[in-house]
Amino acid sequence: MKFLKSAIGILLFTLLVSVAWPQNQPPPASSSTKTVDELGLQVQDQTKDRSNQGNDQNRDPQTAPPQTSAGNGAGGAQADSETTVSPKEAKELFRSVDEILQFASQDTGLPIKHKVKRRLAKRDEVQSYIEKSFKDDKDAKRLERSSEVLKKFGLLPRDFDLSNFLVAMLREQVAGYYDEKTKTVNLLNWLIAEQQKPVLAHELTHALQDQSFGLEKWMRGSAEGKDKKDKNREDPSPADVENDEETSARQAVVEGQAMVVLYDYSLAPQTLLNSPQIVEALKQSMLVGTPDSPKFRDAPIFLKEELTFPYRYGLDFTVALLRAGGKELAYAGAFQNPPKTTREIMEPKTYLAHEKLEPVKMIDMEKDLKDYVPFDIGAMGEFDVDVLVEQYAGQDQATAIYPEWRGGYYFSGKPKANPSAPLALLYVSRWSNAAKAAEFAAIYAKSLAQRYQKRQGLGTDGKIAEDAPPADSWRTLRGRHAWRTEEGVVVIEVRGDAVLISEGLDDDTTKTVEADFWPEEKAAPAKP
Repeated sequence: MKFLKSAIGILLFTLLVSVAWPQNQPPPASSSTKTVDELGLQVQDQTKDRSNQGNDQNRDPQTAPPQTSAGNGAGGAQADSETTVSPKEAKELFRSVDEILQFASQDTGLPIKHKVKRRLAKRDEVQSYIEKSFKDDKDAKRLERSSEVLKKFGLLPRDFDLSNFLVAMLREQVAGYYDEKTKTVNLLNWLIAEQQKPVLAHELTHALQDQSFGLEKWMRGSAEGKDKKDKNREDPSPADVENDEETSARQAVVEGQAMVVLYDYSLAPQTLLNSPQIVEALKQSMLVGTPDSPKFRDAPIFLKEELTFPYRYGLDFTVALLRAGGKELAYAGAFQNPPKTTREIMEPKTYLAHEKLEPVKMIDMEKDLKDYVPFDIGAMGEFDVDVLVEQYAGQDQATAIYPEWRGGYYFSGKPKANPSAPLALLYVSRWSNAAKAAEFAAIYAKSLAQRYQKRQGLGTDGKIAEDAPPADSWRTLRGRHAWRTEEGVVVIEVRGDAVLISEGLDDDTTKTVEADFWPEEKAAPAKP
């Protein structure tokens, strides 16, 4: 599903890195063993005092004038007055860049091709960067469309302001970032210097990725080969179905690798590879949030899952590749042969086995939906299904059914004859077998009870059937079922391993789509 990834993808959130920050009182240098019980999810650097061995920059870092201390300054949340990194601390932090870059290179096997520019950013500069990213990013206009579709699926409240939430959350959460356009790692002048070293391990991994593969170009994926006119288009297109999943998978590669290096740096001389219990604890902590992350803690399920997906599942993906083939496969190999779907990220065994799924049949959207103005088109990948089912049936059912996903996409639009009408939706999915398709269809039917105030079952004649079972009463759903809602008719049809859902489309259009997706088999010609 579409989401504004590129504007937020290269930022590191405090809730993701705070578990690696040292405490205010450093532990004895002799302590080198770290366990979940001992750390309480605060994965600390307890091994040694890392000396600054890298080459010094020839200039002193520029810092903002000192401000009145507001406490430990550990979080990203803004305070009336806050700790500012001193010029001496900043100089020491800058010196550590080369040492940590060397660590990241050794940990990943990615070569250092040149020094990385570094700067200490003030809060207002970071806020300007965030706002500019949203304003200038080519996907920014699609964010509004994504928001409306997410609300249609029930993944966001109808009155939720997604754009304002993301800007506010990033202001609250940013811990550091690598700017791929200026090739600069940006540290923050309001966070304690020692806490920024794990951040450096993460962001300098992005710098190494960029030096070897060119992050901006690589993230465009298959879209890079298209002509300029197509790449710069802003209107929704069926091509977005493939691009959505590809972008999500690549983002997970980028962030997953950086998370492994961050934790390897914090756990040294141990690594995540030999600390599986810590991996699981870290992943769980990412969804909880921290005391200074109220925006994130109060966010809808979808946003918590979406914002942490590339870090949590990307971390798992990288660790799985490390176990299967070492550094070459896990780092450079993942860039050279990138995954194409969130399924490959969530289930690394499918990537390692080179699984090839048969594409879901694409309808002729331009012809079948000719009476509708496209509003948004995109993929419904395995991760989207996971979150959708979690929303309406709980995490256990989501975990059980998402591996059975085999493809899906959606179209949303408004009727040309009535642009003020509610958003109409078409959603097609395919599953591992007919039983799983019927199970998913029942879960989706259950969602209608939470998304619509009125749900009147319809008979085969299109009239209200007073004896129709409630939409949320099914355990499995087969065949064709319809309900009248305040936003139009909802149709859920299941044939074999495929599910077709129409919400708010007129009857003729729904039947046209059904006929295109499930064409009638033509009888074989009679023998002479």
